[in-house]
Amino acid sequence: MNPYVEEVYDDVLKRDPNEPEFHQAVHEVLESISLAVDKHPEYQETRLLERLVEPERQIIFRVPWVDDNGEVQVNRGYRVEFNSALGPYKGGLRFHKSVNRNIIKFLGFEQIFKNALTAQGIGGGKGGSDFDPHGRSDTEIMRFCQQFMTELYRHIGEQTDVPAGDIGVGGREIGYLFGMYKRLTNRFESGVLTGKSLNWGGSLVRTEATGYGTVLFAQSMLDVKGETLDGKRVVVSGSGNVSIYAVEKAQQLGADVVTVSDSSGWVLDEDGIDVELLKQIKEVERGRIKEYADRKKGVKFFSGSRPWEVPCDIALPCATQNELNDKDAKRLIENGVKAVSEGANMPSTPDAVDMFQEADVLFGPGKAANAGGVATSALEMEQNASRASWSFEKAEGRLTEIMKNIHDDAYATSEEYGRPGDYVLGANITGFERVATAMLEQGIV
Repeated sequence: MNPYVEEVYDDVLKRDPNEPEFHQAVHEVLESISLAVDKHPEYQETRLLERLVEPERQIIFRVPWVDDNGEVQVNRGYRVEFNSALGPYKGGLRFHKSVNRNIIKFLGFEQIFKNALTAQGIGGGKGGSDFDPHGRSDTEIMRFCQQFMTELYRHIGEQTDVPAGDIGVGGREIGYLFGMYKRLTNRFESGVLTGKSLNWGGSLVRTEATGYGTVLFAQSMLDVKGETLDGKRVVVSGSGNVSIYAVEKAQQLGADVVTVSDSSGWVLDEDGIDVELLKQIKEVERGRIKEYADRKKGVKFFSGSRPWEVPCDIALPCATQNELNDKDAKRLIENGVKAVSEGANMPSTPDAVDMFQEADVLFGPGKAANAGGVATSALEMEQNASRASWSFEKAEGRLTEIMKNIHDDAYATSEEYGRPGDYVLGANITGFERVATAMLEQGIV
């Protein structure tokens, strides 16, 4: 690793102790871009990396709200506006009990490079709360969202910071958040949030985009090897938005998808996942994945683990960070996995990534493979700005084009730096160089 890069990483460890996921994300990027830093002494002269790893703004706030029993609850809200060199901050809001500053910083840092890869003119940010919507009524969720926006509205805007959804934040939550923003500002500023309802400024394909994009990236990796998804056996983790539409797109391309999961366990369906049943249970009823096994004959449910023991050609980790470790990677490799495309943010541990690369498994890192969601959010912003509404075919066509470009750019960069097919290096350097160039051109700000 370049000595300057090592120095910056050591400073991060000292300045931001007890933030392991943030450290992991920073280390992965800095290690990858070291070769690029070797070529550009001006990065050290302008202390560019020090500026890159330090958020431009970090906001932490109290969110008091009243539950259905009339009791006051207090949660903590976050927004990390990490880097605006390429455009307004852009990144989702996550409502989950695991959320803390460390998690939001790791996600925001990843978002810088993911957004840069889309070439859509958006910077990197992330936000959320340790509020857990599971088990809460619609009115409780509405009250929480309204209180959350009472503070957040001061910091966002369609030319400043544009949040979207993430884990725990779907169309329902975006609606409540937007309604409160509109009331507080007296403006119908449709471009301030993405992931909106189609009735008032949302975009077709936004719901499907992250899952579809993850599969499209996998297909692009296979194309390089002269293969397709047709007939491939696929395992998917998670059963939320990303997972559901990864299953759907993989099946459209001829794959045989046999697993999905949630925090309680996973199911194995040798006849192929029934997407409509999965949507009914997870999107409509907000139920648990075991109910899928209860309702479909021949499906097996396994509690308290992930589906990585199932022999497969393609693995799509779409649940959460660090869900796939070195032991899981070893088993997948032994069972013949050919490609891994990350639908979640940093779902594979560093040891797992190393093992996949050493075994010549095609590996699509999350910042490239799951960039379809934020890319389509940018397309939603484009439609809002022109007060246009695209057809599903046009929006999906743009998504497909963007994902192909992300793959091709990352692959070309990996070749340029002498590591053809290393998509981790290719994606990190491609995104980094776009951001770095803009930062240099804009001066010390």
